[in-house]
Amino acid sequence: MTSHPAHEHAMPLDHRAGAAASDVLDLYCDLHAHPELAFAEKRTAAVVAERLTAMGLEVRTGVGGTGVVGILRNGTGPTVLLRADMDALPIEEATGLPYAAPAGPDAAMHACGHDMHVASLIGALDVLTDRRSGWRGTVVAVFQPAEEIGEGAQAMIDGGLGTFIPRPDVCLGQHVGPLPVGVVVSRGGPIMAAADSLRVRLHGRGGHASSPETTIDPVLLAASVITRLQGIVAREIRATDPAVVTVAAVHAGDKENVIPETAELTLNVRSFAEPVRERILAAVRRIVTGEATVSGAPREPEFETISAFPVTVNDGAATARTLGALSRAGLATAELPQPLSASEDFGRLAESFGCPSVFWHWGGTDPAAFSDDDLAGLRGGKLPDHVPTNHSPRFAPQPEPTLAAGITAMVAAAEEWLGTAADDPAETRPHERADA
Repeated sequence: MTSHPAHEHAMPLDHRAGAAASDVLDLYCDLHAHPELAFAEKRTAAVVAERLTAMGLEVRTGVGGTGVVGILRNGTGPTVLLRADMDALPIEEATGLPYAAPAGPDAAMHACGHDMHVASLIGALDVLTDRRSGWRGTVVAVFQPAEEIGEGAQAMIDGGLGTFIPRPDVCLGQHVGPLPVGVVVSRGGPIMAAADSLRVRLHGRGGHASSPETTIDPVLLAASVITRLQGIVAREIRATDPAVVTVAAVHAGDKENVIPETAELTLNVRSFAEPVRERILAAVRRIVTGEATVSGAPREPEFETISAFPVTVNDGAATARTLGALSRAGLATAELPQPLSASEDFGRLAESFGCPSVFWHWGGTDPAAFSDDDLAGLRGGKLPDHVPTNHSPRFAPQPEPTLAAGITAMVAAAEEWLGTAADDPAETRPHERADA
């Protein structure tokens, strides 16, 4: 497949994207005010399905639980998959916005911008529908549940996604972040880390704190495990292989004079290459099991996987081609100096279809919030401390310019990979249309 110049349309993309952004602004505010957690995105899915149906797309609902798929066919040509995730986080919002999510014990919030992803993709589909005279092929829009727990993409694959859509020629995805509006960053190769979260239960023998010799103290065992785990990255992983092992929570006992029966740890592991990931996870099990053995634990430790995200890997050539299209559309593109330590499950989609994958991040913060020093830090991969980041209760993308940029990026990327009207053999045959 060869690259092609920008498609010819009656209205320039930046003007059409701006109009679409205005059209979906209310939708964005509505989604932000009604966040739903992983696999509970029923209202969101219903809103999405209603919008797609009104645009005339083929719509599938309930894919992988609450996933929604819209298919826009327009003659013979490539198939491009566009993805937006829908779930929110169990965080109480602190933005003070008039459309903020409700507070309370069951509070949730779109603290990662998935409401922006959904609104931008719907806006992009509106633009692509309006500009269909200039492109040929099939656009598959995937609205995915449960990205925050790393299960939604696989759930949609297991739910039959590949049985009713054409095999994509490329999978495209984007994520809003604390960058200046108009900026897009990406890189070929690994762009986001693998993340494995584990729960480890250590067993001891409880008793009175005055007679520790009659017990096997799981708290002391937990302390030994925590200390030893920090040696994995320091002593078992090459300095050129970035990795992180974090023990984020420890729970044991509830009274000062009672040695408990058990202790529980939760761990998070980040890595950027599968061999490194496998080595770290094996080392975690070896160390935990070994420390339990030397402590005389009466039972083997128990391991539970809480979540597992793969490394997000961009195809190098496809990423360069896509960023070129985004740059021509007026976005300020830049190459990430190194992969991000955050994680995504987007890559599972392209892996399941055996096609190239391109993922990028676009800015959602007022450029006026960044000083010259802040911008210099961004070029080195450092975010300024005063700009709220994803997963913060104060994270709030600036809606109108951010929506327009997200729509522009999605449309420009999709049209770069779709065919042109001249590519469609049906255009050369009188009285026939491939999309009739």
